[in-house]
Amino acid sequence: MAQKSKQWAAIIIMIALFAMIAFVTNLCSPMAIIVKNDFGASNFAAQIGNVGNFIAYLVMGIPAGMLISKVGYKRTALIGLIIGIIGILVQWYSGHTSRELAFVVYLIGAFISGFTMCILNCVVNPMLNLLGGGGNKGNQLIQIGGVFNSSAAVCVYILMGALIGDVSKAHIANATPALMIALAIFAIAFVIIAFTKIEEPEQAPVDTSLIKGALSYRHFVLGVLGIFLYMGLEVGPPTYILQYLTAAPTDATPGLGMDANIVGLIVAVYWLMMLFGRLVGGIIGGKVSSRVLITTVATVAIGLILFGMFAPADNTVSVPGIDWANLSIIWAEVPVGIFAFLLIGLCTSVMWGGIFNMAVEGLGKYTAIASGIFMTMVFGCAVLIPLQGYIADLTHSYMTSYWVVLGCAAYILFYALIGSRVKK
Repeated sequence: MAQKSKQWAAIIIMIALFAMIAFVTNLCSPMAIIVKNDFGASNFAAQIGNVGNFIAYLVMGIPAGMLISKVGYKRTALIGLIIGIIGILVQWYSGHTSRELAFVVYLIGAFISGFTMCILNCVVNPMLNLLGGGGNKGNQLIQIGGVFNSSAAVCVYILMGALIGDVSKAHIANATPALMIALAIFAIAFVIIAFTKIEEPEQAPVDTSLIKGALSYRHFVLGVLGIFLYMGLEVGPPTYILQYLTAAPTDATPGLGMDANIVGLIVAVYWLMMLFGRLVGGIIGGKVSSRVLITTVATVAIGLILFGMFAPADNTVSVPGIDWANLSIIWAEVPVGIFAFLLIGLCTSVMWGGIFNMAVEGLGKYTAIASGIFMTMVFGCAVLIPLQGYIADLTHSYMTSYWVVLGCAAYILFYALIGSRVKK
């Protein structure tokens, strides 16, 4: 009984960390609106926060896995939280320094925060998978953690939409309340984890040869590429829904010119879709294989992307949003294609856990270092999101940029059907 209680304590902590990852990571997309206004940046350059945050995964992914092998999951998490506190403080300072320095300081802060997100991801995913005993049960715990991850993402978009308000007057300093909330979460988590005993699984000795061993598994290598492309599929739709709806009709890349506060509530629906999807995934994850699950949702995602890209913009539908300040439902008219993009959240909701679960299947002692390699490819967001912005700038069309998202979904379907078959 005591052992089971310890296990549940560890599960709860890992799920809480899952939520923290989403809160800090999803600050980057709303901050892009501020960067565009504050510095007159293009859609491509405005994604500098995402670039800084996710390029850190490329640098820290493998070292994080090796750090876990050397000092364990608990100490690795504590190190990550300390780095996260520093990153948040640097981002906050960027809004209180000279205009000449603000852009560079903000990028440095995003980069430091990215180290934390990478480290915590390396801790959370394998720990939940191990605590669930791997297989379907391990995937089920990851999906439940994803529910809290999505809840935190919903909160960020609603909060940042309220803080930004009038896009033409948005400045980095407006984001101070959100940054302080993130800072408080990091500090509280540090204290809780420091005083909680976590049973550490046995780790293989730190050895760079482990990297070669993990990469000898074909299904893992293809899964690594899958997670690289998954980042474009998950983050691309809400990021450019936000840009499209808030951009003025007279901009070089025209949009609908809606108020950021309302748009924040609308885009939060995407993360609500992810939350609902992960709730369902958490319930059925122990009964349905990851392969079947990912095949289904990838197929549906492809259909939604194509519909969203080519649906007439003058065909509109009312989309609900939750005004948390007044505890009321608001309704806003958006093109039906945008509504289809919002529904993609239902599909991406279970992909992270499913891809990870299939990629590390049968890796045994290589699991920890494989998790580090896996996290390295999360830097795909630093490539694919700016790439989508570049295409939007080049074609002066946000809809055309969604070809990037479509390509990502197509590969994930291939991985579920063929690439995930275990083969060394």
